[in-house]
Amino acid sequence: MNLEVTYPHIEEASAKEPARLKRIPRVRVAQIVMDYLAYGWSVEEMCRQHPYLMRAEAHAAMAYYFDHQEEIDNEIRQEWEQAQEAKV
Repeated sequence: MNLEVTYPHIEEASAKEPARLKRIPRVRVAQIVMDYLAYGWSVEEMCRQHPYLMRAEAHAAMAYYFDHQEEIDNEIRQEWEQAQEAKV
């Protein structure tokens, strides 16, 4: 039996674009995940800190992250490396 998981609030990653919110395409899943990784924020805290973010979107982003962790971690790592190179 094959199970297909869908993320109704997430535009899934493609070869050209990272995963992002459907309602607010400028917000990437990786940005939401960074709040979780850096600050340990819960979904509720993320929504308090970012009032434009719906709880369902934050939950969907975290579910997508846990199902695609290597992909999102690589995106975050690349962004970090670019930021460090820009400092030099």
